[in-house]
Amino acid sequence: MRTVLRRPDFRLLFVALLASMAAESVLLLALAIWVKDLTGSDGLAGGTIFAIIAPMVLAPLVGWVVDRYPRRPFFVAANVATAVLLSPLFAVRDRADVWVIYVVAGLYGLSYITLSAALSGLIRQLVPVELLPDANGVLQTVRQGLRLVGPLAGAALYAAVGGWLLTTLAMAGFLVAGTVVGTLRLAETRPPGGQLRWPAELGAGLRHLAGEPALRRALLGYGLGSLVMGFTESLIFAYVDQGLRRDAAFVGVLVTVQGIGGLVGGLLSPAVVRRFGELGALAAGVTLFGPAALALAYPDLWLGFAALLLAGLSLPLIMVGLNTLVQRRTPPGLLGRVAAASEALVSGPQAVSIGGGALLVGVLDYRLLFVLVGLTTTAAGAYLWRGRTLTLPTPTRIPHLPSPRRPADGAVDHEVSGATRRGGRR
Repeated sequence: MRTVLRRPDFRLLFVALLASMAAESVLLLALAIWVKDLTGSDGLAGGTIFAIIAPMVLAPLVGWVVDRYPRRPFFVAANVATAVLLSPLFAVRDRADVWVIYVVAGLYGLSYITLSAALSGLIRQLVPVELLPDANGVLQTVRQGLRLVGPLAGAALYAAVGGWLLTTLAMAGFLVAGTVVGTLRLAETRPPGGQLRWPAELGAGLRHLAGEPALRRALLGYGLGSLVMGFTESLIFAYVDQGLRRDAAFVGVLVTVQGIGGLVGGLLSPAVVRRFGELGALAAGVTLFGPAALALAYPDLWLGFAALLLAGLSLPLIMVGLNTLVQRRTPPGLLGRVAAASEALVSGPQAVSIGGGALLVGVLDYRLLFVLVGLTTTAAGAYLWRGRTLTLPTPTRIPHLPSPRRPADGAVDHEVSGATRRGGRR
């Protein structure tokens, strides 16, 4: 990871993303708390999360828009637009203004997809293919670290001062991100216009995911795991209440333990990708979630700590493996659509899983549901592991060269096509 951080261009991007991820981490939980405070309703508070997830259905359109513009200026404009769309939160005063929070949450969800799709392409332009696992690993490590403190800091700020300061800090984070990325010097040209009719252009990302063997297996395997992994969002409360016989606030302790595991996973993920390939890292992450869930079926505090550490370790492996795979196996001019489509195909099952878990935990024993999660994710991980030969391990030689001029989005990416020939179609 130190190698990629020595690159001046990536360091600038890292500083920008540190600011925007900090804004994101303090904002999400605080919006739900704000609604709860104004209405007293848990259901309405949970509706903010749904409002953020709902724009995933627009992922093909978002990806198509991202692919029509050069990455750097588009990323700058998207960050500034995100800061602006948060400004209506200053008008929220009482229960009658809750609709404003919902609208902002929905627009923020749309912005999240847009920024993620643009970021994937920007990283691919800045970083040599050999360093993609390191770049993604660094960002996942920071994201996991912020999850340790961000939501609690956001909740504390809201409780102490109110929503206006939270909104100000979040807007500042996105504006800083846009400003810093604006200083990057990156040779880009406007991507060429689409060669197909626009309906076909919109579906190009999904067709690429379906047609590329490694990406297809990754999405099928991880999609299967996602259908049950979201159950744990609700099951963890039953585990604390019914199993450990502790107050619901103890969930915060377990989330902290999981975050520590996430930090370790983020640091290890580049090495795992190099040793086992992208599908191997993804398989390891999904598989590790299995024994973690099975351990939580037996309510014991120290066993629970070990299980949450293992679950936290698994998540960066999943994300680094999947993100690196998407970046390596996708032509640059299609990367926005493929990244947005993969985000939607993963987040959709997760959203269904979170809702399903909330319903099932009321009618079934939480221990039985943890066993179901453990067995399903273990099976999904085995399916992914069997396909690991579709992605060969990355050479351990790391370049120490200055930042190369990346090809324009419309140019042929010989590194990607070469990687596909070496590790993909067998």
